[in-house]
Amino acid sequence: MSRVNEMERKVTKFGNSLGITMTDALKQIGLDLGDTVQIDVNQTNGEIIIKKANKVSLPDGVSPDFLDTLSEIMSEYDQTLKGLKDR
Repeated sequence: MSRVNEMERKVTKFGNSLGITMTDALKQIGLDLGDTVQIDVNQTNGEIIIKKANKVSLPDGVSPDFLDTLSEIMSEYDQTLKGLKDR
């Protein structure tokens, strides 16, 4: 069973931003400098959930340039593709 460690921190100013320090909490879930996180905000109850982002790797032979090009084409032909879907 997982154990929840409660921590209390003060919101401080970092440059032009507000933030909190939580190095120990991040280390507990295996996060380190440069890692990507997913942040879910529930405005109703004031809850913020920070999770490790799922790392997705491209299959062998698929370059990042291909995905960039595919994304551009899908954006350019968005309405056409939606029209084909409804046929």
